[in-house]
Amino acid sequence: MLHRPTGPKGRLIVALDTPRLDQAEALAGQVAPSAGLVKLGLELFCAAGPPALARLAAHAPVFLDLKLHDIPNTVAGAVGSLAPLGASMLTLHAGGGPAMITAARKAAEAAGPARPILLAVTVLTSMDAEQLGAVGVAGGPAQQVLRLARMAMAAGADGLVCSPREVSLIRDALGEAPMLVVPGIRPVGSAAGDQARIATPEDAVAAGADWIVVGRPITEAASPAAAAAAITASLGR
Repeated sequence: MLHRPTGPKGRLIVALDTPRLDQAEALAGQVAPSAGLVKLGLELFCAAGPPALARLAAHAPVFLDLKLHDIPNTVAGAVGSLAPLGASMLTLHAGGGPAMITAARKAAEAAGPARPILLAVTVLTSMDAEQLGAVGVAGGPAQQVLRLARMAMAAGADGLVCSPREVSLIRDALGEAPMLVVPGIRPVGSAAGDQARIATPEDAVAAGADWIVVGRPITEAASPAAAAAAITASLGR
C-alpha cells in the first residue's frame, strides 16, 4: 500500500481530466517527473475503461477517483474487481454510510498488501452551503465534513478527500490518522472554475494536507511539465 509522501514531489497529484486516453498518457509522461501520482477520474475511465489504468501507471502511480456509492454488496464487488488493477488510491463517497465503507475495506484487504488506499469523499469541493441545503443538509460544509470524516474513519477508511478549508478542522478533530487528499487547489492567479472551496498549494499543505490535487492549472498550461514543476518547487520552500 502507498505510504504518505516524505517530500514535496510526492505531494502533487495531477488530475488528467480528459476523455482521451492518448492525451492523458501524453500528459502523464510530461508531469511524472514532478508528480507523486496522476488521477484517473470518471470521465476517462468511462471512455477508456480499465486498460487506461495500466497505461497511466507506466508513467506514475494512479489515483483512481471513481467515487463509488451504492449498496454495500455492490461497492464491495466493485472494489474487489478494481483492487487487482494496480491503483494506488481509490475513492468512495462517505455518504454511502458505514456499512458500505466497511464492506469496501474488507474487499480491498482481500487483494493483499498491495491494495489501494481507500479514501472517503466527504463533501465535494463544488458544494457550498446553498448547494448542501438544496439536498437537505443543514449546517454548511464544515459541519457535514466533520460528521462524515468521523464516521468514515471509524468504518475503515484509510483517509479522506476534503476541500482545503476543512483540512485543519479534520486535523484538529482526528489528528494525524487520516490520510488527506485535497482537491480544489489553485495556484495564485489561477481561475477558480467550478470549485467553490479552494486554496493555494502552499496553504493546503501548511494546513495538513498529505496530497494536493491539481488539474486544469497544470493540464491547460502552455507547458504542463513546467507548471507541475513550479508547484512542486513551491512546496519545498
